[in-house]
Amino acid sequence: MKPTQKLRQALAGGATLVAPGAYDGLSARLVALAGFEAVYASGGAIARAAGYPDLGILSFTEVLERIEKIVDASGLPVVADADTGFGGSANVERTVRAFERAGVAAFHIEDQSFPKRCGHLDDKSLVDASEMCLKIRIARQTLSDPDCLVIARTDAIAVEGFEAAIARAERYVEAGADMIFVEAPESVEQIHEIARRLPGPKLINMFYGGKTPLVPVPELTRLGYQLVIIPSDLQRAAIHAIQQTLAQIRSTGDSSGVAGQLASFKEREEIIQTSRYLALDKY
Repeated sequence: MKPTQKLRQALAGGATLVAPGAYDGLSARLVALAGFEAVYASGGAIARAAGYPDLGILSFTEVLERIEKIVDASGLPVVADADTGFGGSANVERTVRAFERAGVAAFHIEDQSFPKRCGHLDDKSLVDASEMCLKIRIARQTLSDPDCLVIARTDAIAVEGFEAAIARAERYVEAGADMIFVEAPESVEQIHEIARRLPGPKLINMFYGGKTPLVPVPELTRLGYQLVIIPSDLQRAAIHAIQQTLAQIRSTGDSSGVAGQLASFKEREEIIQTSRYLALDKY
């Protein structure tokens, strides 16, 4: 079964899928080993892994290279962050073709103007809703696999207000989006209202410390949110772990003082399937 079919089948089952955010092959492999059914290729985390903020600084090809590795390493359906489509209409068509060749199961395009910024940062700006609708239609028409999900994201709450975000979301569904993603609701009441007024498939961004309050997954399921992405928490955890290890090495010259926090040599090699690759020479 293709990843696109796996994702659609899982969503059709009525459960809410949680997709932690990966930013390279190793983090994607760990998501799979932890037992998740999908992984989110986070554009923000990919940018930060390269040492840049989530401000649209990385090129399309830089992001695509990471997404290809996430697809290959995880073996899971990948929900990919396509930002604004990386430009205008022609860019959207190229982005969608490349993402489909890479093997993603779904992707979201947002209505910010380029260069975009993290959805939980201030001072965002939007393109006209009609321009976004054109991008959605182009994305849908470009796909050769009808099972690949086109997810439309709107950042309008912080820019134009809640009612405008709902209005934009309704237009994006009419334009052909399979799923809607209203970014950065600011209260539990807004989360409930989005669910009530947008009855189709919905994605929600849930990460600790953002503008959106955390809601338990069973409650999100009851409300009708089918896909939950957690973009940056794995990377934030890795940052502190690396800092603590570096501090230990700086202090003592080695990492033995934090040995209990380190994966063993054996565990690391098992995660990256070293024995499997070595066995290929024996065929």
